[in-house]
Amino acid sequence: MPTAIAQLAASTSAQTRMTAQLVEHLASTAPGGAATGGGMGLPGQAGELSIDAFDPDAYAAEVEAMTLWVDEILLGVFGAEVTATRPWCTRWPEHRDAVAMLHMLWLGWQQLTAGDAGLLGPVTWLRDVFFPVMDRLRAPDGPFAACTTDPSRPTHRVLAPPETTDRDALPVAPPRPQLRPRPRLGETA
Repeated sequence: MPTAIAQLAASTSAQTRMTAQLVEHLASTAPGGAATGGGMGLPGQAGELSIDAFDPDAYAAEVEAMTLWVDEILLGVFGAEVTATRPWCTRWPEHRDAVAMLHMLWLGWQQLTAGDAGLLGPVTWLRDVFFPVMDRLRAPDGPFAACTTDPSRPTHRVLAPPETTDRDALPVAPPRPQLRPRPRLGETA
């Protein structure tokens, strides 16, 4: 048993070093040397966490900064095999819905694996953020449904979003009937 504990401690220590290196790299590659939105330095719109609300330059910088985390941490540690029921796309930055989901995963990971998150922070991230979002992201009908389901046959196709609401289908309020005023108490009609 002591060997297993030593291996776990070494693995945890290695992951902590890798996380520190990744955070340092992200901070150094961000515009101006500051952390990008995932680092809570939020480019573009002050206080805005949704990557879809970022201006185009900030969006591009955020995706670029997030890519190392996606490749090294998310896929390197948690990326399950690509199958028909768990598709993936190496061109994920072209899928805006996938980018939004991955950004949510990244923000949650940063907050819940930080030193002040406590010992249960990483478990909370797995349970409350990773599994629900990743299950949807890699679902057979998710954003990558038309992409790679077999690593030996890579494919890529961004599915068209649904059409916007047909405005003719909106309810039209019927005209209100003209009501005659009621006589007041003591008045005659």
